Amino acid sequence: MENVVIIGSGCAGWTAALYAARANLKPLLLTGEQPGGLLTTTSIVENYPGFPEGIDGTELMMRMQKQAERFGAQTRYAVTVTKVDFNNLPFKLWLDDEIIETKTIIIAVGASHRHLGLKNEELLERKGVTYCATCDGALPMFRDKPLVVVGGGDSACEEATYLTHFASKVYLVHRRDQLRASKIMAERALSNPKIQPVWDSVVTDVYDISKDEVTGVQLKNLKTGAISDLPATGVFVAIGHVPSTGLFKGQIDMDGDGYILCKKGTYTSVPGVFAAGDCVDRVYRQAVTAAGTGCAAAIDTERYLAAQHG
Repeated sequence: MENVVIIGSGCAGWTAALYAARANLKPLLLTGEQPGGLLTTTSIVENYPGFPEGIDGTELMMRMQKQAERFGAQTRYAVTVTKVDFNNLPFKLWLDDEIIETKTIIIAVGASHRHLGLKNEELLERKGVTYCATCDGALPMFRDKPLVVVGGGDSACEEATYLTHFASKVYLVHRRDQLRASKIMAERALSNPKIQPVWDSVVTDVYDISKDEVTGVQLKNLKTGAISDLPATGVFVAIGHVPSTGLFKGQIDMDGDGYILCKKGTYTSVPGVFAAGDCVDRVYRQAVTAAGTGCAAAIDTERYLAAQHG
C-alpha cells in the first residue's frame, strides 16, 4: 500500500514528489513513457527562475528528480498506467498486469502534442513529419533542406529558430497575419533571415506518401481561398497541446477538452485524487506554474492524509 502515487514526471510531478518526500510520505512516482515530460524536448529553458543563463530542459528535469530522490521519493521508469479505479479505497492503478494500491493519487500527466489531423501527417510521421525540432532537427535528412514549421506561438518560434542551424530555409506557416508568440520570441524568429513567414495559411495536406517521405505541403490561404504547394523535406508541427487525460475519462470530472477540473486548490471531484500541471492548466502552461501546482498538490495530499488517518 502506497501513501501517494504520482503519475507523471514533468515539473508538476517532480515538484509534488519533492514536497511529498520531505513530508515523509515516501511517494512513488511513475514516469510514464516520456520521463521528464515535454520539457525534455526543449533545448534551452530561459524563463525558469534561478537559471539566468538558461538551462537545458532535460537537465532541469534530472535536477528535479535528484532533489526529490534525495528526500526519499521512489521512481518507476518507463511504466505506463493502463487502467485506474477511483471508485473505492484504496485506489487501484494497473501497470499492464501489475496492480498498485494507494491511499492518494496526484495526477500530473501533462499534455501531448496536438496534431493537424491529416491522414498523410500520420502516415509520414517519423518520415519527415515530426513534433519536436530539438529531437529531430539535426537529423541528416533535414540538413541543408527547406523545412516547414506550423504554428504561431512561442513553441513554433522556438522550433523555427532552432531549425535555422540546420535548414536551408524555414517556412513558418501561421493561420493569422501576426504571431501570437511573446514579443521576444516573435522578434527573434522574424528577424532571422532564414525564416520566412507564410501568413493567413494552413497546411491541408502533406506530400508525398507514394515516396514514403515528405516532399512538401499543400497550403490554403484562409483569406483568398487559394491553394498552393510548398516544397519541403520536413514538417514540424507546433500548434499546441492536448491534455493526456484519456485514461481518467469517466473516473473524475473533466471539461470538454479533457482538462481536469479542480474544486478547491488541486482537489478533483474524487476525494484523495489531486491534479497538477498542464493537465489542469489551460491558461498559463508554463514550467514554473506547473511546478507551483505540483507543490500545492503535495501539500493538499499531506493535509488530506493527516485528516483521514491522523
